[in-house]
Amino acid sequence: MDYLEILVLRLVSLYQMAIVIYILMSWFPGSRESSIGQFLASIVEPYLEPFRKIIPPLGMIDISGVVALITLQLAAQGVHVLFGFFR
Repeated sequence: MDYLEILVLRLVSLYQMAIVIYILMSWFPGSRESSIGQFLASIVEPYLEPFRKIIPPLGMIDISGVVALITLQLAAQGVHVLFGFFR
């Protein structure tokens, strides 16, 4: 059971890194149009889209990505607690 928990938490960590990279790519013009940017968009945008619908940008700053990362971190902690019940 521990291996499954480690696998899930590592996948969540990789997804968090993908979100951070995708958010940072917005600082560089044309980077989201690259093949890596399009790949990350296909993975990350379905998760970020609901947050963008709920949280409007503050001027030119879009904080929905930060809220999405916090939510994902809380979900990871929930997974850790959930697996703790099965030990």
